[in-house]
Amino acid sequence: MAFFRQYIAPLFIVLIFLVALLAVSVRIFLPADMAQPAPVETEETAQGSITPGLALAITEQQG
Repeated sequence: MAFFRQYIAPLFIVLIFLVALLAVSVRIFLPADMAQPAPVETEETAQGSITPGLALAITEQQG
């Protein structure tokens, strides 16, 4: 158990840190439009509700 605590556990911690560092650093090499955070959708737009501007455009086309 002491071998695991002294050698294996710290190695896992360092490996996890290096993988996280690599994942964050790779964003430098992405194209500019992909390096931005993903857009956040509100609950209303995620459920498919119609925006007021779109509703006005639909009613103008029908009338």
